[in-house]
Amino acid sequence: MAPVTDSPKSDDRDLTLRWSGRVSLTRRILAVNIFALALLAGGFFYLDSYRSRIVDSRLAQANREAHLIAEALAAADPDDRATLLVRLAHDTGTRLRLYDKGNVVVADSRRLGERNFVLIDPTKERWGQTAGRFLDAMIDTVVGAARAPLYRERASGWAWPDLASARRHDDRSATVWRAPDRTPVITAAATVNADTTLMMTFNAREITQTVRLERFRLGIVLAIVTIVSILLSLFLARTIVRPLRRLARAAVRVRLGRAREVVVPRLPTRGDEIGMLARALSDMSQALRARIDATEAFAADVTHELKNPLASLRSAVEGLGSIKDPDLQEQLTMIIRDDVLRLDRLISDISEASRLDAQLSRAKFEAIDVGGMIEALLNTRSKRGIERAVRVQLDRRTAPTAQVMGEGARLERVFENLLDNAISFSPDGGLITVELLCDDGDFVVRIEDEGPGVPEHSREAVFRRFQSIRPQGEEFGKHSGLGLAIARTIVEGHQGRIAVESRDDGQPGARFVVRLPLADHR
Repeated sequence: MAPVTDSPKSDDRDLTLRWSGRVSLTRRILAVNIFALALLAGGFFYLDSYRSRIVDSRLAQANREAHLIAEALAAADPDDRATLLVRLAHDTGTRLRLYDKGNVVVADSRRLGERNFVLIDPTKERWGQTAGRFLDAMIDTVVGAARAPLYRERASGWAWPDLASARRHDDRSATVWRAPDRTPVITAAATVNADTTLMMTFNAREITQTVRLERFRLGIVLAIVTIVSILLSLFLARTIVRPLRRLARAAVRVRLGRAREVVVPRLPTRGDEIGMLARALSDMSQALRARIDATEAFAADVTHELKNPLASLRSAVEGLGSIKDPDLQEQLTMIIRDDVLRLDRLISDISEASRLDAQLSRAKFEAIDVGGMIEALLNTRSKRGIERAVRVQLDRRTAPTAQVMGEGARLERVFENLLDNAISFSPDGGLITVELLCDDGDFVVRIEDEGPGVPEHSREAVFRRFQSIRPQGEEFGKHSGLGLAIARTIVEGHQGRIAVESRDDGQPGARFVVRLPLADHR
């Protein structure tokens, strides 16, 4: 299976923010929390409907009380009505007036000494009441509440709509007025008899006090919640935005080509997504730094490796023009031919090594029978003949037919390089054993030779580019030193591993082990 890579064309439609993407994250967090608080502030407007229900309830109560008082006055002796009127006004806390047919006042509890209906002058109240009235007016304006008419004393009884309604329908009637201090004044009228009508008036100041008290309590709760919410929002924004800004600045410095200088914060104490992002970016920057270092080192190694054959080639070419001896000219010509072949082999290997990572990242892997591929590769080699009478033996008794996900041409290059390496180190007539087996979800290939082996301290170095430990007597320049490095890059690109170790039987020689995950274990 090919390594997972991001698509070059990212589809970020699900992550796109239209207008809110232009607003900073801190402001967005504050806006979301303040919006929730605004919903809580809607309780102020709910109190307006609560006040309306109380007023409606008091209107119905005023109608009933007016009717009951009218019946009591109708049942009383006409001479005792004035006394009863004062007592009822005192008990109910209202102002009671009786009107005759001509709507002239014939009895008034206030004139009779019961002054329990007194309107408050708002100019003489404390500033808190003024603030309360201003808040009442503001909320009434916002919610569009109907404004009750201002209460004023009427010189004539005909000016009171309750009296006219009660006389016209021989029934009780009630109206809500507005006092100068914005408290409700309720008037109600009921007929005592055919000649007399009762009007009751009282200032329902407790309704306004109740609503304002609830509004004050709600305001305190809202203020506390607002302060706590803003502090928590700022804390949340700080814990999110601040590390994101640090990571963004580090990413910008990496983009500007300062990867070696940048220390991306890892935030080890954070176990959330921000911490995961910080560690991922830190690992990415370290991998990028390592890749840059490897690229520069590779470029330096390439320069060094190319200079040797070029120097030899230049020396031979310069000498060819000045030497007249045919034998020396033939010798220089052979040197030039060897140097050209060496340069061609070196450039081909360098080109493949430099493009290998990118090619593997784009490769489409498919199921490969590695055992069959190796068997076919060995048969081809045997038919072509192996130099120095070196023998190759295949042992696949412990490995049934198994498949791995990969690219066949690349994997074949791995085993060709390993076989070339084993043949070059094998003595004349030596035996190379290729063993195939399955172990713990991996397909394992072991290639053993009878050569001198690889010293333990050099077992990692042999896989580096241009690092080569060649057998004695081999002609210089026949290998570029990239074969094992290319093999490791291909194996790791297939999510596998490659290593070199000693033989189990204690005999001289090296054993290269390649482990590739089986297709059904990915």
